[in-house]
Amino acid sequence: MNRTLTLHDAIVAGIWVAVGLAAALVLRVILRWLAERALRTKWEGDDIIVDILRTIAPWSAVAGGLAAAAAALPLNRAVGNVVNETLTTSIIVAATLTAARVVGGLVRTVAQSRSGVAGSATIFVNITRIVVMAMGFLVILQTLGISIAPLLTALGVGGLAIALALKDTLANLFAGVHILVSKTVQPGDYIRLSSGEEGYVVDVNWRNTVVEQLNNNRVIIPNAKLAGTNMTNFTRPEQKLSVTVQVGVGYESDLEHVEKVTIEVAEQVMKEVSGAVPDHEPAVRFHTFGDSRIGFTVILGVGEFSDKYRIKHEFIKRLHRRYRAEGIRIPAPERTVSLRQAGQAGEVAIPHPRASLDTADLPSPTA
Repeated sequence: MNRTLTLHDAIVAGIWVAVGLAAALVLRVILRWLAERALRTKWEGDDIIVDILRTIAPWSAVAGGLAAAAAALPLNRAVGNVVNETLTTSIIVAATLTAARVVGGLVRTVAQSRSGVAGSATIFVNITRIVVMAMGFLVILQTLGISIAPLLTALGVGGLAIALALKDTLANLFAGVHILVSKTVQPGDYIRLSSGEEGYVVDVNWRNTVVEQLNNNRVIIPNAKLAGTNMTNFTRPEQKLSVTVQVGVGYESDLEHVEKVTIEVAEQVMKEVSGAVPDHEPAVRFHTFGDSRIGFTVILGVGEFSDKYRIKHEFIKRLHRRYRAEGIRIPAPERTVSLRQAGQAGEVAIPHPRASLDTADLPSPTA
């Protein structure tokens, strides 16, 4: 110290500390009130500004009070420099953490808005936070008078060794970035891999892609594997899709009447069932003269992949009820097999053992 510490110095320092704490509390109350008002506006910029100030302003008030208290004390130059550097470093750390949180939130919001669903792409969020925190760390070193040039040189030399050691991790990282940038897969898409796994993409992080199946189980797929496999994306380029239902009627049916009734039921389902596409025009396409029926396909429209199960369920129930009311028969598969006496008495040949047995032409074994 330059001189002896007196009671007056201690009181003045205590007052400055109290002023800094009081200012921090007042700022927190004011900024909380502003945050509530900002939520009522449509502009998102005021929310971001208030969020930044809610962290930086109170810490700056406390640091300012401590700096004024240190100036009131009879400290020598070395101790004063240490105090100032410590307070400056604290403010930079608070600013860095706040910037990382805010920028990460902005990146997450952009990723969600691009995907159109409440999904997340944490790979971009994590990369953004790491970059912001690395920049803050370099600023702190520069503030403390530590040269960052040797550090950058060391990182450049050691980067090769790190890349070799983390080859698989880096492959997954760059594969995830490639997947998102190329928009092959986005959070919220429904995909099916050639290996059979399918579900909604929940998240793409720095190492793997999380796919949630319809039964709420989650499949973890490495990004490199996802980028190198055959995949069907049922959400892109358009989320709406068509589903088909196979139906068959008897040969005695009036096909014009069958087509009319089927389209009426399909249109009713499109307008009344949740998940269907109301403006979709159902279609009926006859395609097969089968063994016991005439087969045709009904084409329906659904809003997204998971809706097709509910749409087909309701359509089949309503179509079956309507066919019964209209007297339209849906025949069960059947086959008539003729049995002949072969060779000696009592020996019978059955060419189609799984078919239904017609014994009308079966001769007596004693004949």
